[in-house]
Amino acid sequence: MQQVHAKKFLGQHFLTDLNVARRIAETITSGRTIEIGPGMGVLTQFLLQNPNINLTAIEIDRESVAYLKEWYPELHLIEGDFLKLDLSTIVPEGEFNVIGNYPYNISSQIFFKVLDYKDRIPVCSGMIQKEVAERLASKPGKKAYGILSVLLQAYYDIEYLFTVDEYVFNPPPKVKSAVIRMTRNRRRRLDCDEALFKTVVKTAFNQRRKQMRNSLRSLIEVQSNNVQCTKDERLEYFLTRRPEQLSVDEFIELTKLIQTIAN
Repeated sequence: MQQVHAKKFLGQHFLTDLNVARRIAETITSGRTIEIGPGMGVLTQFLLQNPNINLTAIEIDRESVAYLKEWYPELHLIEGDFLKLDLSTIVPEGEFNVIGNYPYNISSQIFFKVLDYKDRIPVCSGMIQKEVAERLASKPGKKAYGILSVLLQAYYDIEYLFTVDEYVFNPPPKVKSAVIRMTRNRRRRLDCDEALFKTVVKTAFNQRRKQMRNSLRSLIEVQSNNVQCTKDERLEYFLTRRPEQLSVDEFIELTKLIQTIAN
């Protein structure tokens, strides 16, 4: 029988509570689905039991791959690094969901990759570090509200579903975990330059305690050559705010105003 040993460099913490695993699996109800890092298949077994799910699993750990092939021979399994794979070669056309008990050390990178395929991923769910889950679902004005909150909420409705204690893992992590579900919203495209939007959000939150007049100064000067020349009252209003005070729609509006300066 193959054995799998948790590897720290892969951020592995194997979930042992079957009830929690079942609840996570139930966040996806149907459709083509990619599971990231199935490990020893604690989620996989429940996903495979759902006849409405067409499952593909991606696993980087060779021990886990051997274990999964032995215990779940029916599973469509790809050995590789999710972050480096071209998902369009795995699912050439149509929509697909993403699910997993995500490694804490790369969860943010996973969500940024999901954004790259946002028009094809209607639902992304799974378990992550509680602190990161709170960031994803946070509303403006909260301490947790930040870059991930704005960039993901621009395209997804995010639900914080439930908290998971440390003792249901082997080995137990030093922090609590949480399960989230992201559902694609109706916003197909932003009403602004999407690349500039991302730059504005990241630049603003890099100095989150400062008014955006200071954090965005260099960016606006690039657009206008003279930040003091702007007389737009709405832009002036935004520049006196701190980034955590702005909603997604207001960041979109701010980006449009900065675009206007460039024109």
